[in-house]
Amino acid sequence: MSTLTDDYKQAFLDEQQKRIAAEQLLADKSQLLVVLNGELTKNVAELSLYQQMFVQADKMASVGVLSCSIAHEINNPLSYVISNIESLQYVSPLLSKSLHYNEQFLTGQLNAGQFKNVLVDLKKQYELAWNGHEIYSQLSESLDGLKRIKQTVHNLLNLSQFTSTHNKQYLDVSEVAGSALGVLQGQLKYCEIKTNFEQVPLIWGELSSIHQIFVELLLNAQQACEHELEKGTIIELSVTQQNEGVCIKVKDNGCGMDENTQAHLFKPFFTTHKTAHSLGIGIGMTVVNFILQDHGGKIEVSSTLGTGTTICCWLPVKVQESVINPL
Repeated sequence: MSTLTDDYKQAFLDEQQKRIAAEQLLADKSQLLVVLNGELTKNVAELSLYQQMFVQADKMASVGVLSCSIAHEINNPLSYVISNIESLQYVSPLLSKSLHYNEQFLTGQLNAGQFKNVLVDLKKQYELAWNGHEIYSQLSESLDGLKRIKQTVHNLLNLSQFTSTHNKQYLDVSEVAGSALGVLQGQLKYCEIKTNFEQVPLIWGELSSIHQIFVELLLNAQQACEHELEKGTIIELSVTQQNEGVCIKVKDNGCGMDENTQAHLFKPFFTTHKTAHSLGIGIGMTVVNFILQDHGGKIEVSSTLGTGTTICCWLPVKVQESVINPL
C-alpha cells in the first residue's frame, strides 16, 4: 500500500512539474508572440511610410519633368500682366491729376476756362497715355492672366502635396482629370487629346494621389507615341461609372507593349525608356499600382505591340454618410 501511495505521489508531482513547465512554455511563447506582433506592427507602419515616401518621390520627379512646361504656363500670362501694369503705372499720374482737377472744378475752385486749360496741359504732358479706353481691356487681360497663373499653381499643388491617409476626402474624379490636364498642358501640346468625362459618383480618396494617377498614365501615353510622328499622337481619356465604381481609361495609339514588358510593367525600376519619366528609374506604374491598392482599386492593361495601349483603373465609390437628426 505504501508503494502505491509513493507511486501516486510521484506521478502527481511529475504531472504537476510537466504542467508548470507547459504553462511556463506557453507564457514564454505568448510573450514572444507579443514581441513579434509589436515588431510586425512597427514594420507594417514603416512599410506604409516608405510607400508614401516612394509615391512622394515620384510626384516630385513629375514636377521636375514638368517644370519647363509649367514655367512657360506661368511666364506667358505673367509677361503681359507685367506689361499691362507698367502701362497702367504710366497712366496713373494722369488719372490722379485728372481726378484732382475734376474735384476742384466741382467744388468751384476752378472755373470752366481754367478747368479746360489744365486738361489741355495734361493732354500735352501725357499724350501717349490719353487713350483711356484701353485701361479696361488691360485690367481685364491682366485679371485673366493672373487667374490662369493661380489655376496653374493650384493644379501643381494638387499634384505635389504629401500623401497621407489623413488627407482623404470625397473627390470628383472628372474634376481631378481636368486639373491634371491643366498641369500637363505644355507637355501634351502636340498631342490630340480626346476626353469623355461623365458625371460620376464621388470616391473617397487622397487628392494628390488620384491626380498622380492621371499624370503618370498621360505621360506614359505621350512617351509611347513620341516616336510615332507619322500617324500623330492621339490620347483618349475618359472617366465613367462602372460596376459600382469609377473607371479611368487612358488609350493611346503608340508603340504598344509585348508580353514580356506587360509582365514586368508594375515591377519597381523597370523601364523601357532610356530617358524615361520619374528620373528614368521606372517607378511610375509601380506608384500607380500602390495608389490604387491603397484606395481599394485595381488596374487592367491591354496592349498590342505597334498598335497602342489601353489602361483601365477602377476605383470604388464610397457612399457618403448621412447625418441622422435625433427625434
